[in-house]
Amino acid sequence: MNIRRSAALVAATVAIGAMGAQAAAADDADSASPSPKSVVPSGLYGKGDPTFDGVWRQSLALVAQDTAGVKPAQKAVDWLAGQQCENGGFAAFRAEPTKPCDTKTKIDSNATAAAVQALATVGGRDGEVAKGVDRLKKSQNADGGWGYSLGMDSDANSTSVAIGALAAAGEKPSEVKSGKGKSGADALASLALPCSKGKDGGALAYQPDKKGELAANADATAAGVLGALGTGFAPDKGKAPDTYTCEDGKSTEAVAHNGAVYLQNQLDTHLYLKSQLAGATDKPDYGNTADAVTAVAAAEGIKATKDSYSWLEKNAKGWAAQTGPAAYAELIFAAHATGNDPRDFGGTDLVSALNKTGPEPASTKSSASDASDSDEKKDDGGGGANWWIIGVMFIAAVGAGFLLSGRKKQQL
Repeated sequence: MNIRRSAALVAATVAIGAMGAQAAAADDADSASPSPKSVVPSGLYGKGDPTFDGVWRQSLALVAQDTAGVKPAQKAVDWLAGQQCENGGFAAFRAEPTKPCDTKTKIDSNATAAAVQALATVGGRDGEVAKGVDRLKKSQNADGGWGYSLGMDSDANSTSVAIGALAAAGEKPSEVKSGKGKSGADALASLALPCSKGKDGGALAYQPDKKGELAANADATAAGVLGALGTGFAPDKGKAPDTYTCEDGKSTEAVAHNGAVYLQNQLDTHLYLKSQLAGATDKPDYGNTADAVTAVAAAEGIKATKDSYSWLEKNAKGWAAQTGPAAYAELIFAAHATGNDPRDFGGTDLVSALNKTGPEPASTKSSASDASDSDEKKDDGGGGANWWIIGVMFIAAVGAGFLLSGRKKQQL
């Protein structure tokens, strides 16, 4: 989520004009401290301001811990469950969770889906999970997909996170359909570029542009591959296909395969993906690279991910230490999908590093190292807010007005 890294920050897109100053300040989120109005709760992972990504980073942290055999602290699970509104939805962060949600509470599908997946994964929260699933079903669009919030067009990222939540909750995503009989897989297929698009063939778009055209988006593709596979944040490694070329088709298998082929080709070029901020110098996008490695491994097996995973081991530790729990979680997912040990990530114990960003876990497997790597001792800045602010700015640059035009702000 892909944003998907901190989908809650897409909320900034909804009010991007009014929040310009805040977004600029958050651009230095690596060292950000909580705002006076947003004190970090003791049960929350990460020390950075949770306003835009509290639920998102907490959800990824809990799923990553479970993936690594760690039983999260009860207070961490309780905090996440306590963020839920009575109608089953979640906002990016509620500073006063004991206060009832109202029409001003900005509930969104990404936070809701991430929280549902996390609570379903750790177990013991059937009531909250059921309410969250019901909320997601009620917010499904006619095309079968999900938008960031009710009234917004479907996008690949939101749709994929919702599919992952449904699967984690024991639902069959293919059977969760809109009033027009469309499923999330149908929505993803409609966003997939045909193989005839050359180097962009097989990729997914975030959304169609104003003219209905699709533009390849690596972040949306990584999310879309997992959505097409019907899996959540932490997929197992897949099997190598018969061919590594794009193949025509709109089935879930074709969407996942073709999306992975596109990502694989992107990784083959530089070993990593680059940030897509308009007008800025290209930089490695560590989170997007980790997501792409996870997606390719889940769909195509590990053969095509070895070099890029090695690149992450050599280059992504500092980014994770600065960015915080969501970043550690993304790297743990990549390690899991590729069959590597997250406790030995180029000499760094990702699991121990993640655990140190929040309340002490209830139990954990023994670590392969003492997590003494200096990178792990750095203060974390939250859950990837810096990268999501960049993502929001990019969306604005390419047409955020289109994404939101004519859409009435409503509660999810």
